[in-house]
Amino acid sequence: MSETIAMDDSFRNPSASLPPVGQAPRRWFVRALEASGIWIALFTAWALAARYLPLGDNPLIPSPALTFAALRESLPELWKGTISSFCILIPGFSLACAAGVALGLAVGASPRWQRIFFPFARVAAPVPPTVYIPYAIAILPTFRLSAIFVVFIGAFWPVFHNTAAGAAALEQRYRDNAAILGLEGFEYHWRVVLPASLPHVFSGMGVGLAFSFVLLTVAELFGANAGLGRFVQFYADYADYPRMAAGILYTGLITWLSMTLLEKARHRALFWLR
Repeated sequence: MSETIAMDDSFRNPSASLPPVGQAPRRWFVRALEASGIWIALFTAWALAARYLPLGDNPLIPSPALTFAALRESLPELWKGTISSFCILIPGFSLACAAGVALGLAVGASPRWQRIFFPFARVAAPVPPTVYIPYAIAILPTFRLSAIFVVFIGAFWPVFHNTAAGAAALEQRYRDNAAILGLEGFEYHWRVVLPASLPHVFSGMGVGLAFSFVLLTVAELFGANAGLGRFVQFYADYADYPRMAAGILYTGLITWLSMTLLEKARHRALFWLR
């Protein structure tokens, strides 16, 4: 009874359910501190090790001050490398998402296509995409096309498997309702199967995007003239370890921003799961 009265009071006065003034900024600060706690600890340990331990005399591990100074000086070059890398990442990842979602919906929604395609997927999916890099460079006319192909292969399988799993897990009542309404073919997949599979689709896209950055960096080590992976490899070859460490930190930042953007898109698309 008291719970009912409390609910009625919150409906009469919406401000009663809001947190007290001053708690929202404090809660945001606590969450930000929790999210960055490990990073603060790691950077603190890095700074202390560079200053007080013999580790600081090792040229392979530059101090944070040298690394961030190199990062500031290298920002124009890193920005050009970011553009070059994204000219490979975006086409490869976009094609992988389009093909993975389309094929995953078709296969996952059909038991017959599952029996036909899943045995092939179980063999082809575990093959590391990096083994295709030498063949892709040798067969395709440009390095960019070969790198796009490798990124596509790496991102395709996570998107496909998660989409197919989501389509196969569609509840029977939705299938029955679609049959009653006469939904078939493309309309059935678009209006019924895809919305039900979206949580799985975004999970596969998250894994595929992270894997795409790994494969992009590896592909750029083979023959790229620019890019984030090429930046790190170039300065490692010349033993410029502050710039190499700066490139690693910058690449991690770009990856985090991309994953955060995808997570924001997921949160916006799956508004009913908030």
